This record gives sequence, C-alpha cells and structure tokens, in this order.
Amino acid sequence: MSRAVRALAAVGLAGLALGAGLTACGLSDNELAGSVSELFPLGDISRVEVLRNAEALQVSYYRNNQLDVDLVARLTVATEGLELRPGAKVDLAGTTPSGQARASVVHLNAGEPARVFAPVEKGDLELEEGGNPGENTRGNFSMSFRKGEGYGAGRNLEGTFAATALDASFGPEPGELLDAGVPPP
Repeated sequence: MSRAVRALAAVGLAGLALGAGLTACGLSDNELAGSVSELFPLGDISRVEVLRNAEALQVSYYRNNQLDVDLVARLTVATEGLELRPGAKVDLAGTTPSGQARASVVHLNAGEPARVFAPVEKGDLELEEGGNPGENTRGNFSMSFRKGEGYGAGRNLEGTFAATALDASFGPEPGELLDAGVPPP
C-alpha cells in the first residue's frame, strides 16, 4: 500500500472515529436513539431526571403511558476512580477500581419486570455543563452492548440529557447527628 493511500486510510479512520463519538450530538435535548428501538419505543420522552451523589451519576428517561409511567431507560455511571467534569469523556465500558460495572442500563415498562441490559462493550459519556447537585446538567452518551446473552445484547443506545441535577446523597445514619448537632427525628 502506498504512503498516500495509508495516509488517506488513516484520515478516513480518524473521521470515522470522530463521527462515532459525535453520534449523540445530532439529537435534541432529552432524546434517545439506537437499535434498542427494536425492543421498545424510544420516542415520546416526557421527563428526564438527573441524580448525583458521591458514588454515581444517574440519568433516567420517563414516558407517560396513559395511567402509567414507563422508565424507558436509566443509565447509571459509577464514578469511583474518575473525575466527572464538563468536557471530559468518561469511558462507559469495563469496571471501576473495585470491580463494579462502570455503567449499567435498565428498562422498565409499567406492569413488566425490570430488564437489565447486557454489559456495555464500548461507549462514552460527556458532560457539556454541570454534573453536581443543583446545577443545570447537560450532556450526551453513546454505547453498544456486548454481543451474546442478555437483554439488548449486540445493540446500541445513545442519548442526550438536560436537567437540573438532583441531590441523591445518602442521609445521615441512624443515630448520627444532622448539621448543627440537631438529632434526627
């Protein structure tokens, strides 16, 4: 292969990699897409909720379904061993330093059992702003699920989110004093 052809191939691969990383950017705020739509509908998101505590960031997409509310998808990202900040990409594949899955996804239609997706094979999440409780939090993610066994195996999911992050921290332990030394009720 000539040097010119190798250079064009490298540029093409770099463009392909760049395009793969920007897939979710083509979506509007609070939207989901991907081949998991073959399993359940991804449209008509009525509400997105972002929760944050010292251990995780969680993004949940809800859809009103007549008298019920479906959890279309919930992405939980374990933040152990990483700094979650705007502009930094988080690798969603693999495990945390303690061996917990870095990311997990769940789907739950009302009246059906919860479906936990196959492990994330590759993917990333990027915050554009916020990420801490009380902050306007905006970002996007894309991922593919490991082929083989498991719900959603071999499929992909991407999304965007924009919501104020809610504090999901753990409260005081029983008997532990609250701020200013006030005993819990």
